[in-house]
Amino acid sequence: MGLDSFLGAIDTASRSLSVVNRSAPDPVLRMLETTFVDQPVSVDELSDDARGDDVVVLSEGTTEGREVVATSSLEDVMNTVLLVNSDLYKTGQTKLDEFELPSVLTRLDDVPFSLRGYPESDKEKLLLVAISRYIERHAWRAGDGRLRSSFQRLSRIKDERGTRAVYQKVASTDVQTHVYGIPDWTPPSNSDLLTHGGYTDEFYDSWFVVYTPPEGGPGESIESDGGTDEAAPDDGRGIDGATPGQPVALLALETEPKRWEGYWTFRPSLVADIDRYISRNM
Repeated sequence: MGLDSFLGAIDTASRSLSVVNRSAPDPVLRMLETTFVDQPVSVDELSDDARGDDVVVLSEGTTEGREVVATSSLEDVMNTVLLVNSDLYKTGQTKLDEFELPSVLTRLDDVPFSLRGYPESDKEKLLLVAISRYIERHAWRAGDGRLRSSFQRLSRIKDERGTRAVYQKVASTDVQTHVYGIPDWTPPSNSDLLTHGGYTDEFYDSWFVVYTPPEGGPGESIESDGGTDEAAPDDGRGIDGATPGQPVALLALETEPKRWEGYWTFRPSLVADIDRYISRNM
């Protein structure tokens, strides 16, 4: 059993993103379509007199039709994914305490994605970058618990100013902050980061950001050996997708050069299983 065994732990959800009453120019819609091309998320356009202009609605197929899961402004989606590139996150231009991610993106949880990196695509992988920052901020706001994050190479923390600032900020709280990767860099002696280095395929190929709250925290009624979660994350979540201190995990594997397969999830038992595997095997 390896991290790849967790890729099959979710079922394909039927989700749709609808741009409602669009006044934004055509290239904006095309960018949204490009971001989700070949993914199990359809993109369409609707008119609805009951809603304002330039609204994005996320809906999910149910036995009774389609149910609205989340609603965000098109402007927010543009400013976090469509009109930016990964340099915005690497250089620290997005401040952790100011970062918000539209709920139509965070609520794409439990959707399996197959994403290409640059130069094949300059937008698809950015979705995982944004979700990673979202989980990092979620851990920082919780102020305790545990965060496990992989970087393939630990030197990325040193080389990317924005990444370094984020992890210094998270580690300065009571969050146990574990980082994983090929050990080509060692944090300074006064760092609060807990480093784990290795040379196996999982260090080379994995991309995970896993937040687990303290025992007894939100979402912690867990049966982790095949049991079901006692509470699904569909109720009581904040505007950006998660209640404070809720467990959440992003997991992706580089199955081919610059091609990633993965998902993010709020399911407590699945987050616990991923966290436990990393703890025991990396």
